[in-house]
Amino acid sequence: MKRLALALLAGTAVCSLAAPSANAFTIFGYKFFESESPEEQVLDPVRYSVTLDVAGGDDDLKETLENASQLVADKDNPVSGDLGVAIKARDDRDRLLATLYEQARYGAVVTVTVNGQDLTDLPPNPVFNHSSPVPVRVTVDPGPVFTLGQVTFAGDAGRYDPAEYDLAPGGNAGSLVIIKAAERVVNALKEEGRPLARLVARDVIADHKTNTVAVTISADGGPVAPIGDTSVDGTETVDPDFVRHYSLLNPGRPYSPKALTKASDRLRKLGVFSSVTIREAEKLDAEGRIPLGIKVSEGKHRYFGVGAQYSTIDGFGLSGYWGHRNLFGRAESLRIEGSVSRIGETTDYEKLDYSAGILFSKPGFMLPTMTLDASIRAKSENTESYEAKTVTAATSLTYEINDTDKITGGAEVSYADTFDAFGDQKYLTFAIPVEFERDARNDKLNPTSGYRALINAKPSYEALNGTIFSSFEGLATGYLGFGAEDGVVLAGKLSVGTIIGGGGLENIPVNRRFYAGGGGSVRGYAYQEISPRNGAGDATGGRSYAIATAEVRVKVTDNIGIVPFIDAATVGSESVPDFDDVRAGAGVGLRYNTPFGPLRLDVAVPLNPYPGGSSYGIYAGIGQSF
Repeated sequence: MKRLALALLAGTAVCSLAAPSANAFTIFGYKFFESESPEEQVLDPVRYSVTLDVAGGDDDLKETLENASQLVADKDNPVSGDLGVAIKARDDRDRLLATLYEQARYGAVVTVTVNGQDLTDLPPNPVFNHSSPVPVRVTVDPGPVFTLGQVTFAGDAGRYDPAEYDLAPGGNAGSLVIIKAAERVVNALKEEGRPLARLVARDVIADHKTNTVAVTISADGGPVAPIGDTSVDGTETVDPDFVRHYSLLNPGRPYSPKALTKASDRLRKLGVFSSVTIREAEKLDAEGRIPLGIKVSEGKHRYFGVGAQYSTIDGFGLSGYWGHRNLFGRAESLRIEGSVSRIGETTDYEKLDYSAGILFSKPGFMLPTMTLDASIRAKSENTESYEAKTVTAATSLTYEINDTDKITGGAEVSYADTFDAFGDQKYLTFAIPVEFERDARNDKLNPTSGYRALINAKPSYEALNGTIFSSFEGLATGYLGFGAEDGVVLAGKLSVGTIIGGGGLENIPVNRRFYAGGGGSVRGYAYQEISPRNGAGDATGGRSYAIATAEVRVKVTDNIGIVPFIDAATVGSESVPDFDDVRAGAGVGLRYNTPFGPLRLDVAVPLNPYPGGSSYGIYAGIGQSF
């Protein structure tokens, strides 16, 4: 039987009413069903037309200026009154000049006329003829491109090399380059532990004879000072002492901007704050330390969501969850979730797939860098490989070694009542999982550089059969970007696993054996379709596996990308895979970037399908595949 795997995922969205129209609402910042016309939203609406002319025939520069111009961007929207036209034109002239300075055009001249009259000659309260849109004409003489001439760093910045701050003579003299260089100089002084470092002077003098600019940047580093007392402001239900403790901004710790940035990131990841700001005091305390202030704004702590999915193999699926992000005032989280699937695939409710779980997490347990997790989950699964009803309780401690490394250890007990190729089996398994993870990716949802590595071990004892076995798994992903703004990214993933001990395969709980296939491993195959099989052709699961994936992520536009990929896997019945049966799938994906990660749609076909197995698969989700 030919099979098609098609998944459609629905997530939750936060909706808010958009004032003043009661018929409009906003999702992720986008307004829908806006009912008021532009004229109804503006007092004394006046329309205008705009023409932007740039001398010299530089089309790229003209496009840059058009993109910067608010007159051009808002040309279809009215302004408030005739004075509004003049104010908008005046603001646009300043904006265009700033844009030209960013392009190192320091000799540029921008002339603006409104209704044929020069902007500088307009009266304080101009009056225009409204029989047609008021004509606004912008004429730009960009002048020559300037380059850097003499560059001088003075004061405590004098020991820095300007070339290391992109200010080498003959280089780009754009105003943003100079501004950013000055900011980097001050930041470099602060990274030396000098919290009061400040910019003393940033002088830029243009020489119109040589078309060069002379730049002088002077900075005062101030004294080296450690972190002092930290105040917390804005908390309502969250314990401010916990915020102070969890931030790791301990008194006496060396000061650095990176420490403040990391503290902000840590607090935001808790999920209880909608905003976090950390600022230094303007002066040192009596002990020569720099006081800090953490200002937070709490978000909504309770949340819920629903989701739906559809598969031509498994039918409809529904899921829902409810959670609390600040259960006892120290960012403890509780989440209750449940799902049901295979609706419509079978009319027997006992053959539906069910899952339910309660998850608890306590950050800052005993140490600011330690998190306690506890969960209990129940599942009823009816896959093509096995049927299983399982209940699993687990608890673990995760310790953050540093910014990239963490280690997790815990205990787990699981009861499973199963039916598979070996018949009816019951298992009661105790395990001690241990895991080490290093995450050096530059972005968790859409990485373009770095890598992630994970290795775990799970020594286990199956009490009903008296079986001792251990599973070991490893995973590594890597990313390498090329071109402007990493327009092409090579991404690869390799994962391996083995089970040692346990005697016969039937003594290993079916949900602990290895399978492959589906969106998380080899696309084009059905979920768990890749497996060793017995003489009757029934999947048995395996003791070992190896899975490899390669993707080329190509950015077509700022928001759209295409991703050709190939996946391959083997699952073996022995503890070391023999690679006698390697299954591969290939396809292409579409990515659409959003603020919450890229939307993913992949289409894949198996290169060596099973007889009667899947002929292709379609997969959807949020975030890259790995």
